[in-house]
Amino acid sequence: MSTVIQTSPQNSRSPNLLSGLAHALVQSDQLARATAEQIQRRATESRSSFIAALLATGSMTAAELAHWISRTFALPLMDLDALDPERVPSGAIDPQIIKTYKVLPLIKRGNKLVVATADPADHEAEDKIKFQSQSSVELVVVEYDKLARWIDQSTQTASTQLSALVGDEFDLADLDDGSIEASAERDLGAEVDDAPVVRFLQKMLVDAINMRASDLHFEPFETFYRIRFRIDGELREVAQPPVAIKEKLASRIKVISRLDIAERRVPQDGRMKLRFGADRAIDFRVSTLPTLYGEKIVIRILDSSLAKMGIDMLGYEPEEKERVLRAIKRPYGMVLVTGPTGSGKTVSLYSFLNLLNQPGVNISTAEDPAEINVPGINQVNVNDKAGLSFATALRAFLRQDPDIIMVGEIRDLETADISIKAAQTGHMVFSTLHTNDAPTTLTRLMNMGVPSFNIASSVILITAQRLARKLCGQCKVPNDIPPSALLEAGFAESELDGSWKPYRPGKCSACNGTGYKGRVGIYQAMPISEEIQRIILTHGTAMDIADQAKREGVRTLRESGLIKVKLGATSLEEVLAVTNQ
Repeated sequence: MSTVIQTSPQNSRSPNLLSGLAHALVQSDQLARATAEQIQRRATESRSSFIAALLATGSMTAAELAHWISRTFALPLMDLDALDPERVPSGAIDPQIIKTYKVLPLIKRGNKLVVATADPADHEAEDKIKFQSQSSVELVVVEYDKLARWIDQSTQTASTQLSALVGDEFDLADLDDGSIEASAERDLGAEVDDAPVVRFLQKMLVDAINMRASDLHFEPFETFYRIRFRIDGELREVAQPPVAIKEKLASRIKVISRLDIAERRVPQDGRMKLRFGADRAIDFRVSTLPTLYGEKIVIRILDSSLAKMGIDMLGYEPEEKERVLRAIKRPYGMVLVTGPTGSGKTVSLYSFLNLLNQPGVNISTAEDPAEINVPGINQVNVNDKAGLSFATALRAFLRQDPDIIMVGEIRDLETADISIKAAQTGHMVFSTLHTNDAPTTLTRLMNMGVPSFNIASSVILITAQRLARKLCGQCKVPNDIPPSALLEAGFAESELDGSWKPYRPGKCSACNGTGYKGRVGIYQAMPISEEIQRIILTHGTAMDIADQAKREGVRTLRESGLIKVKLGATSLEEVLAVTNQ
């Protein structure tokens, strides 16, 4: 690929400036320069590619051109008719890039991506693929007509699925941006259950639950509309319905979430529920956000069954589990759960509350919003606009004869101060903070302005956590990692005794070819001992606290993650990605 001029259907050039492929054809005497310029002019006028315009003249067939390109550019030639559709990696390249530049991902292995193209001289396409996929790209030449058919079939998949789902009565071209009547917004029982958009939305929600997704993203762009699911912490594109459906779909979601469908200028938050049979219902938290090309909607799946799976299923090691159980069963004090967004803090807190949720115990929670509904627990949604802040709710709780209080998040000094006073006056308090690990949580409280003696006398345990993707049990394979790399990751030399082996992800249908299925928790459970209390009272640093915790046998997040690697639960790469060292 020695040309400097690139081919792209979007680029318009002077007719005298030939694209890379056109220039190569002229240089090798396959085309006269005047003919090449004329073909390129037609391509520019019709907003098509040079290859499409060239094949339309009949001077070369797609097969002849592909063979010539393969020889000239010294690239392998492949027949797309021999390609198994099931083996094409999904999500490796943005669908818009595939459609615009006529490329097709063939194989994804590690950091290498093999891509089929009919025009290897199009460096703009190659650069965009590299940037979007963050992979090195190897090109394979294919025939243009076969490639165009493949891409047309793949880009039509979402529309075809939607048409098949909704039936003949749904005309994709007839969708407009009309709003649903206000009366229909309130009278949900009058909604037509088999309306096309309703059924499509229901299908997306059911698919998301079946695929174990945590969030659904409905994203409008200028020329396309996509739906992505977050599965095991990673976003995966699952559909590209027609752009015209975006307003109807947004209105339907807002109707059943009881949001204002006429308001599209500001973000809104709501909830909805989907019933599965007579004994299971799943709540969804809905958030809308105005963007340049419409409202982006994110739906969080709030499955209350997750909170009932028990502390044994969270992934604590035996020593960590014992520390946590000993702390949460104390009559008073504060237990803090810390970690980034999406690390499973809410599920951990509700697992603790479920253990303590007995008829003789009064439990109250203040959340923004309450994500998991649990019978027997008094749950309050914080509403700052109405004056119901975390601090206000906490003050009210203290007049409600509570035994256990859960605060969704300590965000400011006032909330922290009231929470600590509650813990000092005979109540068990649970809450969360956003910090990197357990030792830095204590210094974060001090930085917020909480007196060190209050922290030392109230906090009894801090557990930091992360979620790592769990290796698929059906396709994981042994990974030959050099001992030097294992030592660098944090393993002790005594652990490399050959009694265990690390695993890496494979590929199978059970995990949709990702090699991972589900997630496992990685924890650092740090009790506040007398020595750590002394460090807090003398305004010690997070490093001082971490050193003392290590002397007391508290593992770091990395060390806990390495145990999961030894057990074969996850890969070393995953642990290195989610833990700090």
